[in-house]
Amino acid sequence: MPRDLSPTRLPPEMQAVTDRAARAIRAHADACEAAQDVTPEAAAALRASGYTRLTLPWEAGGLGASLEQFAAAQLALGEADAALGLVLAMHGHVVGSAFQSQHLQGRTLPEALLAALARASVEGKLVNSLASEPELGSPSRGGLPRTTAVPEGDGWRVTGRKTWSTGARALSFALVTAAAPEGEVVRVLVPLDAPGVTVEPTWTGALALRGSGSHDVIFQEVAVPGDHVAPPAPGHPASSAWFWTAIAATYLGVGFAALHALAAYARERVPTALGAPIATLPRVQENVGRIATELRAARALLLEATRTWDAAPNADAVPGLAAAKAYATNAAVSATDLAVRTAGGAALTPALPLERLLRDARAGLTHPPADEVSYTSLGAQVLGVEARR
Repeated sequence: MPRDLSPTRLPPEMQAVTDRAARAIRAHADACEAAQDVTPEAAAALRASGYTRLTLPWEAGGLGASLEQFAAAQLALGEADAALGLVLAMHGHVVGSAFQSQHLQGRTLPEALLAALARASVEGKLVNSLASEPELGSPSRGGLPRTTAVPEGDGWRVTGRKTWSTGARALSFALVTAAAPEGEVVRVLVPLDAPGVTVEPTWTGALALRGSGSHDVIFQEVAVPGDHVAPPAPGHPASSAWFWTAIAATYLGVGFAALHALAAYARERVPTALGAPIATLPRVQENVGRIATELRAARALLLEATRTWDAAPNADAVPGLAAAKAYATNAAVSATDLAVRTAGGAALTPALPLERLLRDARAGLTHPPADEVSYTSLGAQVLGVEARR
């Protein structure tokens, strides 16, 4: 069976770092799943792949990937393993959106903060944005964070707790949302090796993404330089565009992994009563066809939406990206479910990767935007009216 590769071709250097990252992920995914964390060895391999430079602009020392190219790369990493693929996805979206929003909106982030992001990416250090909190839930629903940033001398002190911190122990920096004394929300670039930063292992026993190490990170009076704090500024749609693409592509890769695993099993499985591979059964062929069709449709929609953004990166392109995220994550859930149904009891055992893929795919539904928000925004755009929440 021919591989179902993304139709988007990456330039050689981008393809090379993507291939290295995918190999590193495959080599360490099982160990991270067993450890229920990103192992030090896995973190080192991700850093050494060079993938951290993918979405950093050329002028800052990176590879300058467009949103479409980022999507194509993350499809490959999601197929290799969702948990570790998501660690790199988070880094890619933080760096890509930070520099693109600066370019499109004008300077809203301190020069030193951007320089630190660029330096970290070139050096292979991992970054993530930490916004969710126990009381706040997802910041996409609004609300003021309990985490605080208080001015002190020439710098700031950060105190609080962040949840769902993907790759927590593997990160070098976190872009932390916090409430300033006036009630405004600021973003603070915090080095995670600073005194006062601890990781609490709250992700053990999670249903999905066990190898992602998405633990809580606690900040206790952590000192941060003043020029590593971004003041309140109007949001730019680049933040949503890069984050939703990271999510959509990574989880869609999980769906393709299920398709390929099912196809391999169907060609190899020869029941005694049948005397031939189950791939010869019409029902199996139909199910594989259904899965392939839905995944390819989701991929086409995602790549079209990212191309639209790259051609004109503005708010008009956002509803299409939101819908692509919803469609892609649901396609991954549908694909893994039907793959398990088709393979039968063997799919529930570690002999096949399908049970892990089934669990991991479901995590895609928890990331914003929610399905109703995604489809409402696109529907309102098509109707030429304002979306109602």
